[in-house]
Amino acid sequence: MKKLVFVFISVLVLSLMASCSNQHENHSEQPEMLDVDLTVNPEKGEINEPITFNAKVTQGKEKVNDADEVLFEIWRSKDEKHEKVEIKNPKNGIYSLKKAFQQEGTYYIISHVTARDMHNMPKKEFIVGKPSEPEDADVKDSMDGMQMEQKEQENHN
Repeated sequence: MKKLVFVFISVLVLSLMASCSNQHENHSEQPEMLDVDLTVNPEKGEINEPITFNAKVTQGKEKVNDADEVLFEIWRSKDEKHEKVEIKNPKNGIYSLKKAFQQEGTYYIISHVTARDMHNMPKKEFIVGKPSEPEDADVKDSMDGMQMEQKEQENHN
């Protein structure tokens, strides 16, 4: 009877170990991350001259032509209105948009890419004509002001 219980427990332990081993192997085969290389050409454009935006989408070495959604979000610095343009018909994993701008300033683009149960959204800054104040300038100015106040307090002490 003891031998039978020992065999039963041994088989049970071995089957549990095999199950854990299979689960570990499945977790190690995770898909590669979705990579989006966002480019702006030229990074400093002129009024009414087209600028080309490319989002090269890859997963490992594979070019992704079957993204669920590629959306370019474009806005001028400090502007609350953001234009959103859906991009379709990629060529070799590259989703492209050509756009001209009528107003000078500092602009931003984010490519929202959803593909293969992943999302990636790189952001780039570009300039049309003369740059305007960048969006993060308010944060920088307030930080500089705080540092100046701290130095003044230290000098008074």
